[in-house]
Amino acid sequence: MKQQTRKQRMAVRIFSAILSCVMLIGGMLIGASAAEVTFPSNATATRVFVDGKEVLAGECIILDSTTYVPLRKFCNLFASCDISWNGKTNTATVRTADLSMTVKSDAAYITANGHVFYTVGKVRNLNGHLYVPIRPLARAFAEEVTWNGALRSVELRSVGSTRAVKWANYNEDEVYWLSRIISAEAKGEPFEGQIAVGNVVLNRVRHKDYPNTIYGVIFDRKHGTQFSPVSYGTIYQKPTESAVLAAKICLEGYSISDTAIFFLNPRIATNNWIVKNRPYAFSIGNHDFYN
Repeated sequence: MKQQTRKQRMAVRIFSAILSCVMLIGGMLIGASAAEVTFPSNATATRVFVDGKEVLAGECIILDSTTYVPLRKFCNLFASCDISWNGKTNTATVRTADLSMTVKSDAAYITANGHVFYTVGKVRNLNGHLYVPIRPLARAFAEEVTWNGALRSVELRSVGSTRAVKWANYNEDEVYWLSRIISAEAKGEPFEGQIAVGNVVLNRVRHKDYPNTIYGVIFDRKHGTQFSPVSYGTIYQKPTESAVLAAKICLEGYSISDTAIFFLNPRIATNNWIVKNRPYAFSIGNHDFYN
């Protein structure tokens, strides 16, 4: 009986070892499958450091001059995250004890505790994994971003006692009027172009030759009506959703140009004073911008 028991025990041990190996191999395959992402051919690898320690090795890329990181893994570096997915809107919602954030596939912005942060490069869905530009995500988690050109790497450091941006506190009057002028002037224009229109208004607010409020700039009549929607009355129409987002992005401090103070649509413009008297800066969509 004792000899038989030893054999049985040995068989159980061998079976358990085989089973453990099978489970380990299966787990490795599952892990590889879940993490497998096919990067675009023009993407290049980059390194990301958080408080001096490299993170997400081999999973961060530069694409169109923008550093992208995997949403879920990046968020879990800073807090225990609850992430849900809405397939109808293609939107991920991230929640921590201090942060409520939404990230929409193919969008050029994210929201974080009420803030709207421009991503510059659009959010990308790579084989079911959302990849997001690192700068707006870093702002959401109250991280300071530094680009190390020598190492071609991104370095993040915490800038507050909590790793989450404070809740937004936009001036309602500023959002109200800035979103309306953006909508009235740039409805149907590219999102970047709508932001640029908002930049022009804010550049004028800061300029010594113009009123120092958004409302004052829009309704300025020092040299005649400055914006045609004021004359046409379209300034009072409800703004589009994208115009509201663009207005908040401008108020967050994002600027395509700090110097442009004029714009026009040359196809419908009836006055060429700007073209003849101001230096051309750039064009977006149907609008030409001037300094």
